[in-house]
Amino acid sequence: MRIPSVVFLDRDGTLIHDAHYISDPALVRLLPGAAEAVARLNSENIPAVIVSNQSGIGRGYFTMEDYEKVRARFEQLLAERGAHIDATYICPHSSEVHCLCRKPRRELYELAIREHGFDSTRLAFIGDRWRDVEPTLFFEGARGRLVPSEMTPSEERERAERLGFVRPDLMVAVDSLLS
Repeated sequence: MRIPSVVFLDRDGTLIHDAHYISDPALVRLLPGAAEAVARLNSENIPAVIVSNQSGIGRGYFTMEDYEKVRARFEQLLAERGAHIDATYICPHSSEVHCLCRKPRRELYELAIREHGFDSTRLAFIGDRWRDVEPTLFFEGARGRLVPSEMTPSEERERAERLGFVRPDLMVAVDSLLS
């Protein structure tokens, strides 16, 4: 296996506690091992890129300004633990809008690949939902890792297990991509 040129990470439920339409920076809580896993990618010079559906913006639950405050707090918590995110891409549309940027669609990933020059044959995807790892199937040579959370439906976990994508925690997922 080749080392990934980038690891695309989901944020809510994978790196931070999924607070359902989080709009208050005070509610941002890193999940156990999140900072260490991102720092491991950083130490290997593998870009850690967030791709996240933020339908709360499109639904009017919070504003882009609210989102940016939450993002800043999240990145501050990572920095305090020696980790950083290299880039972030979000879909701000509600799930009722049939846009091209909502995960698991390819648009945000392809944009990141173009903007940063990532090798599209060495992509990795980590998240707690099937939509986070499904893009693995769209890119030749890509690898996916599903790290189940309390929000992961059993049928999504079972689907990922059939493909060998499931790992018990984020650090194990990152380690499996680097070994």
